[in-house]
Amino acid sequence: MTSVKQSFGRQPRYDVVVVGSGPNGLSAALLFARQGLSTLVIEAKDTPGGGARSAALTLPGYLHDTCSTVHPLGVASPFFRTLDLEKHGVSWCDPPLALAHVLPDGTAVTLERSVASTARGLGADDQAYLDLMTPFVEQGPALLHAILGPLRIPRDPLLLARFGLLALESLTGFAKRHLQTERARALLAGMGAHAMQPLENSATASFGMVLALAGHLAGWPVARGGSQEITNALVRLLESSGGELALGRAVEAYDELPAAKAYVFDITPRQLLHVAGPLLPVGYRERLRRFRYGPGVFKMDWALAGPVPWRDPTCALAATVHLAGELSDVASSEAHVERGQISPQPFVIFVQPSLFDPTRAPAGHHTAWAYCHVPPGSTVDVSSLIEEQVERFAPGFRKLVLARSHMNAEAMERYNPNYVGGDINGGAALLSQLFTRPVARLDPYSTPNPKIFMCSSSTPPGGGVHGMCGYWAARSVLRNVFGRAAPDLT
Repeated sequence: MTSVKQSFGRQPRYDVVVVGSGPNGLSAALLFARQGLSTLVIEAKDTPGGGARSAALTLPGYLHDTCSTVHPLGVASPFFRTLDLEKHGVSWCDPPLALAHVLPDGTAVTLERSVASTARGLGADDQAYLDLMTPFVEQGPALLHAILGPLRIPRDPLLLARFGLLALESLTGFAKRHLQTERARALLAGMGAHAMQPLENSATASFGMVLALAGHLAGWPVARGGSQEITNALVRLLESSGGELALGRAVEAYDELPAAKAYVFDITPRQLLHVAGPLLPVGYRERLRRFRYGPGVFKMDWALAGPVPWRDPTCALAATVHLAGELSDVASSEAHVERGQISPQPFVIFVQPSLFDPTRAPAGHHTAWAYCHVPPGSTVDVSSLIEEQVERFAPGFRKLVLARSHMNAEAMERYNPNYVGGDINGGAALLSQLFTRPVARLDPYSTPNPKIFMCSSSTPPGGGVHGMCGYWAARSVLRNVFGRAAPDLT
């Protein structure tokens, strides 16, 4: 590809330039291209994808996802559903169970597509779970449309208010108020811990509720051939609509960009300040500097000689397995991280995609990965702690390991600068930042500079492979710069 450098003194070459080719950047660019706007996406790496990339991290023939693998919101995303990704090369592998959460005795409690089937596994909380989730699942698509975006007037205020009253609680308080069994509380705690916050914090219940809702609506599937296939489909859609993609083009300063009418950055506040800080007012820059990032992660990948020997065979029916124990165990692990410590028995998210996607490993062999939360920027090697947790619930696991690789929190940021301190969510999932990220504005995607916008997971609705940050950012650009209305999702 030709150089993307161009003088700003010239007539604009592009209508829109998007910096960053994560799912949000590509989603925004696709909307622009479909509106007939000349669109360029610039990516620093040699492959597009951001958090949706795949690579050979261990041995030849073993395919690993460098970050995200399981995509409940990828299937349920209101924007992705309009794209029909399946027609463009994405094939979803849907495990029989959405999630298995292992309890201290080695048995698992599970999240299933059916609300009733999930409830039956919760003992005395059977009816409580049915009463809790059924109304939201019945109106699931409308509810996801309402919550996966910025604050705005809802189409169904009563539905959103009912959900919000529950979701704004702390996970710990919510679980203890609405559930009485350790099985049910543990299942919700594991999902709530994806917030990467102490479970006593307000709004951590929202993560448990949304991930459970997505599981009931769409399962927790993996993409056949790796998460890179989601990215590849978005790129094909972009290019077929006339958009361009330039790879291997790191942008260090705004004046390196070609002339355009609007610039959309799929990066976090820290990088935006680096690239475009001088073009933003002092007050806005100070607000961006106060943006808070969350904990980091330590991630491991394995090439395995066989399937994981779980003590409870039920775990082999899910791609995602939470290794933590009861609510108190999950809460303790997250509390350690908040204090700048590493838990001796960390909450581990374990993923085994090759059980359901055989393209990821040679016949009879498997891939797996896991991560735990660690203090921001941690360089501590917690490989042994993670493997001890796996071995605890799957004796003999270590004997199957043919090769392993790992990235600490510092290495995660080197791999993807958007993962500041290893934070894969684009910013702390605090109540004060759920809908007002990166700063509190009526339009969080715009900046005081009328040509500069953000579309990363540092904007609502936050982390995940769903493209919704890009969708809402594109709407803002189309309205504010081009005087157009973007297609609605309903």
